[in-house]
Amino acid sequence: MEHMKIMPFKHILKVFCISAVMLLFLAPHDAAAQVVKEATKKRISIGFGLFSDIWMNTPDGMKTRTINQGVNVFATYNVPFGKSNFGFSIGLGLSVHNLYWNYMFNGNNDSLQFIKIPDNISYKRSKLTLPYLELPLEFRFRSKSKIAVGVGFKVGYMMYAHTKWVGDDYLYNSSTTLRTSVKDIKNIERFTYGPTLRVGFKWIHVNGYYSLANIFMKDKGPEIYPITVGLMLMPF
Repeated sequence: MEHMKIMPFKHILKVFCISAVMLLFLAPHDAAAQVVKEATKKRISIGFGLFSDIWMNTPDGMKTRTINQGVNVFATYNVPFGKSNFGFSIGLGLSVHNLYWNYMFNGNNDSLQFIKIPDNISYKRSKLTLPYLELPLEFRFRSKSKIAVGVGFKVGYMMYAHTKWVGDDYLYNSSTTLRTSVKDIKNIERFTYGPTLRVGFKWIHVNGYYSLANIFMKDKGPEIYPITVGLMLMPF
């Protein structure tokens, strides 16, 4: 049976960004609707962030880069608790995690195995990319001095995991540079989930995420998971 084709991540990201902008700025132009529009905008937060993953529980011999950069964008709808400084938010986001490591892939996407790169193979880049569609939930506090703290939880659905290799052509045992990728990998856990923490001032925030789920299915790869630390900008 043929696998259903998944929309490329760059197209998904484009649709998300366009939808978020429309959510903020599209509204009828009469005076009453304008009041509703302004009130709604105050309840919507849109932001983006850059982060790095710290990969935990790596087996002996596995080496990862110090910086495993990733990016995320999100939009949330915020519900204040009366006139207090506390509130609750729910939203939608996209996050792309990257694992740069000294492992390579072997086989096709259905029976893919990751093995340590032999010492006789030279390479510039070997990475696993994991894009997730996410549902974040958060309890928020924002002081009058605009110091903000958020404690929450998020669930992510893996959409289009793929690998990228730039190095020796190990398929034909050649030193010729090989640039290749394997798309839509099937041995990755589809869901990720875990607690989140955010602390910031005005629209600049530091955030963290602790994954409670391993990246690979059982017996399909190393039992590793990320701790994410990053910088988040929330101008809206």
